[in-house]
Amino acid sequence: MALAGFGDRIEGLHAAAAAVAAHRVVELWVEASRIRQPDFAALAAVAEQDGARVHIVKDVTDLADTSSPQGVVARSRPIVSKSVDELLDVPRPALMVLDHVVDPHNVGAVARSALAAGLTGLVVADRRAAPLSAVAFKAAAGALERLPVAIVNSIADTLSRLNKGGVWTVGLAAGSAAQLFGMSLLSEPVALVIGEEGSGLSRLVAERCEVVASIPVAGGVDSLNASVAAALAAYEVMRVRAAG
Repeated sequence: MALAGFGDRIEGLHAAAAAVAAHRVVELWVEASRIRQPDFAALAAVAEQDGARVHIVKDVTDLADTSSPQGVVARSRPIVSKSVDELLDVPRPALMVLDHVVDPHNVGAVARSALAAGLTGLVVADRRAAPLSAVAFKAAAGALERLPVAIVNSIADTLSRLNKGGVWTVGLAAGSAAQLFGMSLLSEPVALVIGEEGSGLSRLVAERCEVVASIPVAGGVDSLNASVAAALAAYEVMRVRAAG
């Protein structure tokens, strides 16, 4: 069963515009100094036409969770998270799985790259991980409105479920002898697993991955940022599938 929804707080122009386009915004606050700009005026007008209450205020800082809300804060209806079974109910699924990534900026950036590369879903943990907060939504710039997301109790158990469902689970770990680039199994149903910033994949999650692979880096670089590694991996899936 899918867990509770997310995304009831939205900040930033692009994130708010995406939430308005999804007909989720209930209430919108826009700074008076911004409303004269065409993009902000259009956002307020569309939100009001969609039934949202629009407030023009001097400053949204006190309403914001992020440090840079870009003059826009929205209260929205939550997005209902998907079940793992729903993520699998598509032709040739390609999933991104986050093993307790803790920086919401990284979560948002990963979602944006995954959607851009044509991946079909995102799996995150409900504990010991970054929340799908206003920070994540702002970094995602609308991607979390469109990319199906499953919030699960256990990443390790979810990998076992994916393995049994015929999905290749590929963990990314610096220094692994196997190379992700050119891996033919990426053309099959696949889930890419990204570990926590700093510590990488947890022991149990690494054990549940059918393959652990690395992204090649030049000498002197130990590892890549989680969101950068996720972007490269997502686009490698796109490249392999396009070539096939």
